[in-house]
Amino acid sequence: MMNIHPRECRRSAGCDPTDDRQAFGLPHWMLVIFAITCAGSVANIYYAQPLLDTIATSFGIGAARIGLVVTLTQIGYAAGLLFIVPLGDLVNRRKLIVAQALLSAIALAGVGSAPAAPFLFAGMVLVGLLAVVVQVLVALTATLARPEERGRAVGLVTSGVVIGILAARFVAGILADAGGWRAVYFFSAGLMLLMGLLLASVLPRNIPVASAERYSVVLRSIPALFLREPVLRQRAGLAFLIFASFSTLWTAMVLPLSAAPFFLSHTTIGLFGLAGLAGALAASRAGRMADRGFAERTTGVSLALLVFSWGAIGFLPHALAVFTIGVVLLDFAVQAVHVTNQSLIFAARPDAHSRLVGGYMVFYSAGSALGAIASTASYARYGWTGVCLTGATFSLAALLLWAWSYARSRRRVS
Repeated sequence: MMNIHPRECRRSAGCDPTDDRQAFGLPHWMLVIFAITCAGSVANIYYAQPLLDTIATSFGIGAARIGLVVTLTQIGYAAGLLFIVPLGDLVNRRKLIVAQALLSAIALAGVGSAPAAPFLFAGMVLVGLLAVVVQVLVALTATLARPEERGRAVGLVTSGVVIGILAARFVAGILADAGGWRAVYFFSAGLMLLMGLLLASVLPRNIPVASAERYSVVLRSIPALFLREPVLRQRAGLAFLIFASFSTLWTAMVLPLSAAPFFLSHTTIGLFGLAGLAGALAASRAGRMADRGFAERTTGVSLALLVFSWGAIGFLPHALAVFTIGVVLLDFAVQAVHVTNQSLIFAARPDAHSRLVGGYMVFYSAGSALGAIASTASYARYGWTGVCLTGATFSLAALLLWAWSYARSRRRVS
């Protein structure tokens, strides 16, 4: 894999672009642009969550079905992970990234102008499909960064993902209160258009292609990785369950908070995303703990916190402060496990990062989709108690899966 910046290579006589010691690296300002693009792209998946009540009213969709807006977006995202992200190893990533950003702008504008529910649902699938530009950017960062700076560079870019996930609710709340839910998607369409044009001007034109294999061969290799790598299977299972729990909270919470006795505005509900952001960013050290050999301990403690967080979340509507503490704990726990998962799977197969992240993130997306539809269905039938029991069940299942896998690994070692 080529790690040198192509333009720098052209400047240096005798440069060998396959030599990691000559790698140019990425300037900080470009990493910031990547991070902003990642934040904007991943936010597109989550804008709908605090707006479900308004969207449901706009199209006359029942409470039990409105979760489809989130579920279909996650289905599109999963499809993009499987069929678009692997292209990053086969084609010029600059063209792929710019094309995805510009097409995202079109899809978002389509959602904002959707005249009926079927058009909305179709637009959401496309929004999710194209949002995987995030993973292509992360892979590009790992390719162009110097080996000794790769972790820092990837960490900075992926921090944009965390910010985008949790800040999306706050941004959506402000824009929806000011101009309705459609304004959120028109704003995002403009942002993605701007970022696409900016990336077209700053990305190097001769980004190296990582693989000469056929597209079908690369796709077939993804299931093979799951068969060969037990750590990938285990961590993908954990990703499925923790993000089902995550999506259960963030999809359904707008429903009770926007109703009696709170009647909170979308902007106010979005503030809970900022509270959750504090918890998620606090989990950034989980990767360092994994590097020091404490991956299993970090995972177990985080999953126990995830189960515990649902006890605090269950205090809604009686104690909003306790509920907020539960939100922070949940986001901390989910992000800590997610970071640890990625550290372990990337260490297992450093030669297949793109395919690893694509396969792993499919489980993330599938869990998010399940949580979205399960939470709204639970709320429609059993209220907030049903939502909390659903989220706690996903969390407990993740803890039990980790404990079983950890016990098996200890028995093999002994």
